[in-house]
Amino acid sequence: QVQLVESGGGSVQAGGSLRLSCAASGYTISRGCMGWFRQPPGKAREGVAAIGRYGTTTYADSVKGRFTISRDNAKNTLYLQMNSLKPEDTGMYYCAAPMCQYWSSSYNYCGQGTQVTVAS
Repeated sequence: QVQLVESGGGSVQAGGSLRLSCAASGYTISRGCMGWFRQPPGKAREGVAAIGRYGTTTYADSVKGRFTISRDNAKNTLYLQMNSLKPEDTGMYYCAAPMCQYWSSSYNYCGQGTQVTVAS
């Protein structure tokens, strides 16, 4: 059974940073693709970033240069380092698998989400 558990969300001021984690069980992240999507309040979900099996990364234009997706294969954990946060980054963040490109919406698994709130 695949389980994805996100953590690391919180409230920060604009310009601040957060690091999200997604611990996976039942899914070996080094053998597949994973990514992050978010759902801003009152809006549709949107892909943020993804990392492919061989390490290729893709990012939404809105986060490119500010967010970095990475993984620790030994810990079977996915990360999202978020810098220079903006109020429009506010939302619930989810990790998902498999998710090979940031625009993919056909993932089979996702976690329960972690809330990110950025104050202006």
